[in-house]
Amino acid sequence: MSLSVSPPVTEQFDRDDRLAPPAIALEPPPREAHAPRHGRVSRLVLLGGITVTAAIFAGSAWQRRWISDDGLIVLRTVRNLLAGNGPVFNPGERVETNTSAAWTYVVWFLSWLTQARLEYVALGAALSLSVAAIVIAMAGSARLWGGSSSGLLVPAGALVYIGLPPAADYATSGLENGLVICWLAVLWWGLVRWARAERVRAGGYGALMVWAGSAPLVRPELTVVGGLVVLLLVCAPVPHTRWRPWVFRAATLSAAGLVPVGYQVWRMGYYGLPYPNTAVAKDAGGAKWSQGWLYLQDLAVPYRLWLPLLLLVIAAAVLVRERPDRVVAAGARWRLDRGSLRSGAAVVTVMVGAGVVLIGYELRVGGDFMHGRMLLPQLFCVLLPVMVLPVRLPDRARVAGMPRALVVVIAAVLGVAVWAVVAARTTAITAGTDIRANGIVDERIYYVLGSGHDHPIRAEDYLDYPRMRPMLRDIAETPNGGLLVNLPDQTYWYVTPPPQPVPEGGAGHTVLFLNLGMTSMNVPLSVRVVDPVGLAYPLAAHTDRLTNGRIGHDKNLDASWVIVDAGVVDRHPWMAAHIDEVWVDRARLALRCPATQDLLASSRAPLTFDRFRHNLLQSFGFAATRIDRIPAYELARCGLVVPDSAPK
Repeated sequence: MSLSVSPPVTEQFDRDDRLAPPAIALEPPPREAHAPRHGRVSRLVLLGGITVTAAIFAGSAWQRRWISDDGLIVLRTVRNLLAGNGPVFNPGERVETNTSAAWTYVVWFLSWLTQARLEYVALGAALSLSVAAIVIAMAGSARLWGGSSSGLLVPAGALVYIGLPPAADYATSGLENGLVICWLAVLWWGLVRWARAERVRAGGYGALMVWAGSAPLVRPELTVVGGLVVLLLVCAPVPHTRWRPWVFRAATLSAAGLVPVGYQVWRMGYYGLPYPNTAVAKDAGGAKWSQGWLYLQDLAVPYRLWLPLLLLVIAAAVLVRERPDRVVAAGARWRLDRGSLRSGAAVVTVMVGAGVVLIGYELRVGGDFMHGRMLLPQLFCVLLPVMVLPVRLPDRARVAGMPRALVVVIAAVLGVAVWAVVAARTTAITAGTDIRANGIVDERIYYVLGSGHDHPIRAEDYLDYPRMRPMLRDIAETPNGGLLVNLPDQTYWYVTPPPQPVPEGGAGHTVLFLNLGMTSMNVPLSVRVVDPVGLAYPLAAHTDRLTNGRIGHDKNLDASWVIVDAGVVDRHPWMAAHIDEVWVDRARLALRCPATQDLLASSRAPLTFDRFRHNLLQSFGFAATRIDRIPAYELARCGLVVPDSAPK
């Protein structure tokens, strides 16, 4: 490759800061001795590698297809959307139970468009997006390394991702993992295309800005990735347009923020929170570093994940050292000027750096209770530059005379391939339906064994999960309504009746249970479903975390609060024996706390203009509000006095 150097960088920009001809212009690379004789062969190898890798991943994911309980939670919101109740979990209570707003509306739109069963729509969309992510990511990596001119591009980092069993598990599951990695892949492909293009078009630049700006809608923590990309694009030279550069930057930046900022304003006014209720329930701003390290080890140690990552780092380092122009656009190395920001090095730095930051965030919050799930997008992000690696064969390949880079890359790719085969056959967790001391489970196996179905996909598949069929039976046998509470020994349900007189048609049912998805998807929308953890129940979400509680389940609201909130009979023998009458009386008094009343009104009061404005202004205050789960302590916190007539 030969380089022609133009005037100094400071002379590249005119008064309007428009991009002048690049400081370093690419000339067609001369044919090298070790390059393939025909670019067609290289393209066929790349296309074949992408096809085989995607097919293997699709087949593996299909063999492990399922819809998780949390995936069914998403579908409950979609049911309410289709029924005209709005994006809520329980009609009449505005709670955002899905972390990914984009995934909720993707499933809703596809369901409306196809009129297919929700579970199949979610499964098909998740699988399609997951496979598409692999294809797009590999195409972006191939472009980074120079395309067909760089040699034979073979799968490398892509094998690491598809070799992990959790990656196959969450390629379906009904959760947003497929959407997240597909969003990352498209962003990566667009950035590489932008960095290596001889001329950047205004439309492509604007589309890339808008795509990066949509990050918080896909998942809130992806704002780190989207924000860094937007910053990179704003600081880099803009395409030549009729507008002044600062006007063009302002216009594209406004376009990038239009939808996410608009949704954020709507979310704060509608839900009364600045982020999804799940972030409140799990205290996403809290720190549990020790649990986070356990979560990282739970993924890295059983599969020896450090081994393929080390091989890929060595191979990439050797390739860059041999041919830095393959990853640094226009052959330029890092310089402290605006022009160098539009380069492969800058793109790789931003994406890999964002992935590392997200890993740190996940460690801080303590990870998750699902084996590997919350580290998969971060791993995918870090692997993007090495999804494929170039193998440059000499004209006459002889083992004794092979270049060092060729030997290293071939060894690394073969090592990664062997690792992927072994990892795919590794069972990291053998506890079955028993929850280990660290609180992490293989979620798919847990529900496969719990439901007795190899592929629990439909809601009725979960009726074979313990306590589900008895729940439906008890609802049918109590037409007057009531509160269903599962007893501590988890043998059967206790139905606490509503007070007399019962309204015509019954007072309605409320179900208190941890597993929201299978419960809510097997009952009508008129049945209110709440959980002690608080994913769909603001009263529980705003309690404090239990010390050393199971990650993701470290809140546990006592049933005494729900007895009062549901308005059912609060005395024995109509109330379950394990519920304390004294706690019920104190919970009733505690619910009179003005701050708690205001908090509950933010999601339950009719949505008028005044309510929307109040929610908008107070959303951060509502998010910070906490309730003590012990009624007596909550009374003291709120400054309420227990009357002398109350039971002691």
